[in-house]
Amino acid sequence: MAENHEGNFSKVVKVVQELLLDEDDRSGVTPSLIEEKIDLVLAMNRKWADALDREAVVDELIRRFSMWIGEDTTLKSDTDHVAWLNAERKKDWRYWQRYREWLERKLAYTAVDALDHTTDRILGLLEDPAREGPWSRRGLVVGHVQSGKTSNYTALIGKAADAGYKIVIVLAGMHNNLRSQTQMRLDEGFLGYETKPVPDDIKTIGVGEIDADPAIRPNYATNRSDKGDFNAATARTLGISPEQRPWLFVVKKNKSVLERLYRWIRNHVANSHDAETGRKLVTHLPLLLVDDEADHASVDTGEQFFDENGKPDEDHQPTAINSLIRKILHSFSRSAYVGYTATPFANIFIHERGATEEEGPDLFPAAFIVNLAAPSNYIGPVKVFGRQMPEGRVGGLPLIRIVDDQCSPDGARGWMPVSHKSTHVPSHEGAANMPLSLVEAIDAFLLACAVRHLRGQGREHSSMLVHVTRFNIVQKHVHEQVATHLAGIRQRLKRRIGHEAVLERLRLYWELDFAPTMEQVIDAQSDEKPPVQPGWVDVERVLADVTADIEVRMINGTAKDALDYADQSGAGLKVIAIGGDKLARGLTLEGLCVSYFLRASKMYDTLMQMGRWFGYRPGYLDLCRLYTTSELESWFEHITDAAEELREEFELMANSGGTPRDYGLRVQSHSVLMVTSRLKMRSAKNLMLSFSGQLLETVTFHTSDRHLQANLQAAKSLLAGLGAPEVDPERVWNGTKTKWRGYLWRGARAADVLDFLGGYATHPDAHKVNAPLIAEFVRVMMAAGELTDWSVALIGAPESQDRNVHELGQGVPLGMLVRKGQTAPGSYSIGRLMSPRDESIDVSEEVWTAALALTREMRARDAGDKPDAPVPDVPSGVALRRIRGLGAPGLAGDPQRGLLLLYLIDPQKSEAGLPPGAPPLVGFGISFPGSTAGRKVEYKVNNVLWEQEYGGAD
Repeated sequence: MAENHEGNFSKVVKVVQELLLDEDDRSGVTPSLIEEKIDLVLAMNRKWADALDREAVVDELIRRFSMWIGEDTTLKSDTDHVAWLNAERKKDWRYWQRYREWLERKLAYTAVDALDHTTDRILGLLEDPAREGPWSRRGLVVGHVQSGKTSNYTALIGKAADAGYKIVIVLAGMHNNLRSQTQMRLDEGFLGYETKPVPDDIKTIGVGEIDADPAIRPNYATNRSDKGDFNAATARTLGISPEQRPWLFVVKKNKSVLERLYRWIRNHVANSHDAETGRKLVTHLPLLLVDDEADHASVDTGEQFFDENGKPDEDHQPTAINSLIRKILHSFSRSAYVGYTATPFANIFIHERGATEEEGPDLFPAAFIVNLAAPSNYIGPVKVFGRQMPEGRVGGLPLIRIVDDQCSPDGARGWMPVSHKSTHVPSHEGAANMPLSLVEAIDAFLLACAVRHLRGQGREHSSMLVHVTRFNIVQKHVHEQVATHLAGIRQRLKRRIGHEAVLERLRLYWELDFAPTMEQVIDAQSDEKPPVQPGWVDVERVLADVTADIEVRMINGTAKDALDYADQSGAGLKVIAIGGDKLARGLTLEGLCVSYFLRASKMYDTLMQMGRWFGYRPGYLDLCRLYTTSELESWFEHITDAAEELREEFELMANSGGTPRDYGLRVQSHSVLMVTSRLKMRSAKNLMLSFSGQLLETVTFHTSDRHLQANLQAAKSLLAGLGAPEVDPERVWNGTKTKWRGYLWRGARAADVLDFLGGYATHPDAHKVNAPLIAEFVRVMMAAGELTDWSVALIGAPESQDRNVHELGQGVPLGMLVRKGQTAPGSYSIGRLMSPRDESIDVSEEVWTAALALTREMRARDAGDKPDAPVPDVPSGVALRRIRGLGAPGLAGDPQRGLLLLYLIDPQKSEAGLPPGAPPLVGFGISFPGSTAGRKVEYKVNNVLWEQEYGGAD
């Protein structure tokens, strides 16, 4: 019966949505108008009113009609590409049409339209499967973690099948549970029926309920069971001949599986030979290979050598999985490869010209990179962690709770030490107990489940993630502790014996933390309809029943873990999932509310992939919580900022007609992206970095008197030789006056800046800001005729702030800044040193205006067609640096001029723990103009230091 209620809900939502789409003014979609349309629909079919939650229908449609999506951006190369996709080719497509109709039951029209547009673009960048002769296309689609990439490639597969691609291979992760989950989703979205080990009565599901015509039913070679991968028995009996219906293979990235598939292609599918090498070839069936999580396992991590002309070593032996993927592609004379990932950096490090005779070209996305826009209801890193500003991080949601009781301060002992082994048995305060932070996290999950039930979301899945160790045996101990703890709560609440203490703990947590946070999050999401806010009395009433439904599971790689969500009918599954590596990639935890996360990797791509808490949280975002350490929070903040910067870079390159190769060069030299696997970068001990177009600023400082004095003297020596400055610079841009308290010197020599960098001691923990490395880069650029002329600015706190003044030299008093931060032995770290406006202190009105126009153009793509999206009124730093160096139409660039900015941080007010009379902390920022010179400097990394800082390669 519950299933019927759910079906009625979906049907009413879909039909009412269609009626609302006919409205001339969609901005006028109000609850009263939706109510009118519901009445109209129910008058047509009275059965749909059976147990229909009308309020839930209204809420869902309000959410759908308030959602907006930005524009995707694309870097592409048209080399050996023939444009082909047009409306005429799409006229009779049935796979896509039925998937579209199926999606419209559960997605907003804007989301389905955006998916249609995006996948048309991706398919059009591939080759026409009807095109004769050999061709090969390699592309990459970059989405966001947990943002719906599966829907995107399901739509792409349907359209590719409609267009005439005959073999579709999907590489679905490294583990059975993820492969099985992917197979099930493609059963629903593409095949239209359940795939089983032994075909019997076909059970129609998903798109098959819309169009079940056997004439278009795709074939399958793999199934949804635990052992449903491409196996030896299938390989012996399966034969493919040229036919109308496509074949689907969903396989793991596993050496044995891929070898079996490769042999089968050569022995049973190949119909020709390569004229030069004699290789067996498939010429009659075009191939589409979709690589999910394409940065994981697919990348060749072996060292490859190139001669002085850049020609690759043809005897190079790629790593096994990379080799097999390329061999499969190379076996087809007509092939298309599309990788999907949220962390593309390993793919960008692939050498564009890497190739061998047997494997063919490497997987570098030479044809295109598509950067997917996220819908407005996507909860990504910026919404969770905010953006870094001088006053601290701004805009993040108050969902994070710091865990500091999982181990001793030195990280060596406790419930879950940082570097524990597989023999570790978790204990807290001498017993097999959990730390109080995990007890609180479980309490948060109980309350979240209760509130979701009261909001009418009881049939939805709810999950909690506990990710604290990669060792299965340690996970088992954690599972036992969590299960025992939950069983105790369940018994007390159910029997009403000894329950008072549990309820009192939950009530206090509700009143002091949980409920106030709910209100803060709802206020921050003001453009969405606020969800129901129950009181404690209502929550207490349903707690016992909700807790009784919660299960504790270990996610250990079996297919059952993936099947549970799909098999759960009626009431949604409520689960606390204990896991490690199996949860780190791809596996979706439906309805994830609470995460308890201690994994200590610092690699950019690994950390982002572990962020299972990103995604969509309709109607329950205010209930979500992330429990993690302060160190991991700071790393997530760090990589959030780097990711946003790179997305801006991508927008700029797309705007100027760049190719994937241009972006590859930019990413490879990015100074923050040391934080990815060194193996994936093919560089064990050094990196080649460029700082062109980047902003560097000191955020970690020495606190010893010797270093403070040396850095202050370096600043004084620099300023003493610069002559008379412009005092309190003032600019009028776009009719608005901007004023700085401080000084500006123009025409400083590069030698002066190099002397300053030579005398300034950057802290060894500041990996990005390394004074000797920066100085070397300036010298390299000077040799290319750039960075020869400098502006130097000394910027103080505005007069409106309570400030102390320090005399940097005769006639140069400066109000010192206050920057809050964290102290550690020998260091003081802050969030940001500079204000974003400071980079514009020395630019002309023409440069500022051109940079603002470029900023607005990029932001408009992000905002899509949202009517009330704010229009930027100042240029972004990325746009400003690009225009300064490279110019704009009718405006010449000036790559010769760099900008050095100096700041003094108050040693007392900034809580750096310095003694009275200590000199100020001197900070600097350097804004490097954009450049096409392509010059780099080598950054040497000690292998042991790398392992200590970033952990091993995954």
